[in-house]
Amino acid sequence: MTESAIIRITPEDSVGTTLRAVAVGETLSVGDATLIAAEAVPAGHKIALRSIRSGDPVIKFGFPIGTASSAISAGAHVHSHNLATALAGTQGYRYMPDPFPLTKRDQPQRNFEGYLRADGRAATRNEIWVLPTVGCVARTAEKIAASAHARHRGTVDGVYAFKHPFGCSQLGDDLGATRTVLAGLASNPNAAGVLIVGLGCESNQTSALLETIAPEIRRNIRVLGAQQAGDEVADGVALVDALVASASFARRTTIALDKLVIGVKCGGSDGYSGLTANPLVGRISDAVTDAGGTAILTEIPEIFGAEELLMRRAADEHVFDATVALVNSFKRYFIGHGEPVSENPSPGNIAGGITTLEEKSLGAVQKAGHARVTDVRLYGERVRHPGLTLLEAPGNDAVSSTALAAAGATLILFTTGRGTPLGFPVPTIKIASNSELAARKPGWIDFDAGSALTHGFNAATDALLDVVLATASGTPTAAERNDEREIALWKRGVTL
Repeated sequence: MTESAIIRITPEDSVGTTLRAVAVGETLSVGDATLIAAEAVPAGHKIALRSIRSGDPVIKFGFPIGTASSAISAGAHVHSHNLATALAGTQGYRYMPDPFPLTKRDQPQRNFEGYLRADGRAATRNEIWVLPTVGCVARTAEKIAASAHARHRGTVDGVYAFKHPFGCSQLGDDLGATRTVLAGLASNPNAAGVLIVGLGCESNQTSALLETIAPEIRRNIRVLGAQQAGDEVADGVALVDALVASASFARRTTIALDKLVIGVKCGGSDGYSGLTANPLVGRISDAVTDAGGTAILTEIPEIFGAEELLMRRAADEHVFDATVALVNSFKRYFIGHGEPVSENPSPGNIAGGITTLEEKSLGAVQKAGHARVTDVRLYGERVRHPGLTLLEAPGNDAVSSTALAAAGATLILFTTGRGTPLGFPVPTIKIASNSELAARKPGWIDFDAGSALTHGFNAATDALLDVVLATASGTPTAAERNDEREIALWKRGVTL
């Protein structure tokens, strides 16, 4: 029986992706042609659409995703046994910008009900955050937040602590990065007030941390020194009381989409991620940036092999040069630790059908849509311009999502093909790449991107944008309902 069980993304592709498990000998339709499966192919994996010689590039998304490590016959399963990465080390790039339209795409004005801060930034939540300077007082911060959260339920959107194990036994840039990320979190618009809990003797002194925070934001920050306090938990709760009293006056108001700052992230990707969830998120990125808002793309190792697509979209040569420096410095980070730059995908990615980093990257960059790259920021730095910002951070889910929040994202769109319960400081919308995951894990998933295959991308885009605006207006995500809120810091230096 002939049926549509394969997706071919571009006419140039030499492989397609199976929509379901395919049995050996099945006859399958590929556009106007048919293909006989030479092997059994799991759902979400690749099948050869034509014969591929050993050493030839394998094409998906219209670009090479590696080279054939052996001859591949039409209808064969294409995966780790016959496909290898072609990525190497650092490289030179030429500035060859793509032409951009002078006008943005027409779209209806969309708004959300958010909190407008005094400095003009918009928040999607009105919360109090408790940030420890050092791991020694992480549990103290949690105790303060738990007590204050119960005490002020309904007055603000919540009181939350974000623990971490660092802040001492660090040196130089490593300590500086910890301080910078904590300062970024303290500056996030979703934090109407922040209590910084210090120990007193740590390397990450509260005085130095405060100096990295803008004066207008410091007005909403209180500091507790645990070693000097009589009862540090009671004293901390009293300080939160004062922050809540000020934050309680905030009210949601109608805000245009140009004030929204979204972070885009993928984790536990599968063979469908680059076909459904990531392109859908790219459409949301376009809707936000076309309206004058901001999207942030991170996970720099997961653009290796697709970086030139972003470089062509650099707003100017300065942004192009910064992108080249960011990519090559991250490659040197791998090489300096004796690791190949292609040390990716993860075991879960491979089981889900992703074979090489090039394939993963070509799917991952689709979360950025088609917007101009207007800025490049280093780890811990905050966004400066509307449009698409590239942010330095690794692919690790918690580390990169924390960096997105520290950069100023007030909402994160997180795509996944395998599923994860993790949540982060700002509302995190979990988007399943396939309907099976969405049906199996409704407690984790907020949106089924598999619907794009059944109802079309336009309908799925409209539905996802509705979810984004509802979430920005206060509807809790699955992670928020499950009280999943974590941070993780990227430690790159020695430990004393």
